[in-house]
Amino acid sequence: MPPKAPKTILDKVVVAIRALKDARGSSRQAIAKYLKQELDTDNATALKLAFKKGVASGQLTQAGQSFTVVGDTAYEAPEGERLGITDETVGMGAEAEAGDEVTVAYVGTLDSSGARFDSASSFTFTLGAGEVIKGWDQGVAGMRVGGKRSLVVPPKLGYGQKGSAPDIPPNATLRFSVTLKSIK
Repeated sequence: MPPKAPKTILDKVVVAIRALKDARGSSRQAIAKYLKQELDTDNATALKLAFKKGVASGQLTQAGQSFTVVGDTAYEAPEGERLGITDETVGMGAEAEAGDEVTVAYVGTLDSSGARFDSASSFTFTLGAGEVIKGWDQGVAGMRVGGKRSLVVPPKLGYGQKGSAPDIPPNATLRFSVTLKSIK
């Protein structure tokens, strides 16, 4: 007997979270995109209410902008899809959390050739808001001001199958050296 089709928006959210299999939880944006493409559901107001109801009723857990289904076994990404994090220097300042506006300095290189594709002495973004690649949202979280971290970002947490022409080819693993300068 096939599984029952999801009826409520909250049921559809649960289906989406399980299908997305994100180890840190699925973002609102990823869930909304999945619902639109796979379940032909595109009602932002109903979706917002479903998230709120899911958390209030204990069906969903929220961490920042990411959601997981309560009671589901934590999904562990396969080895080639895991983010590599190495703290070169642990900072002494405040710790970066989702929702913080962080300023970093960084150098990005291709894992395959070591070629530098980007760098900045000062770049500011909101952590966990999807303004940067997933590898950064996950890899900068937990850093302390003054800290320096090396990130090895697999394609799934970077630019994926499409890459970012002309500097980042498809399916590229990326390396970043990131220094957390400040948190607002």
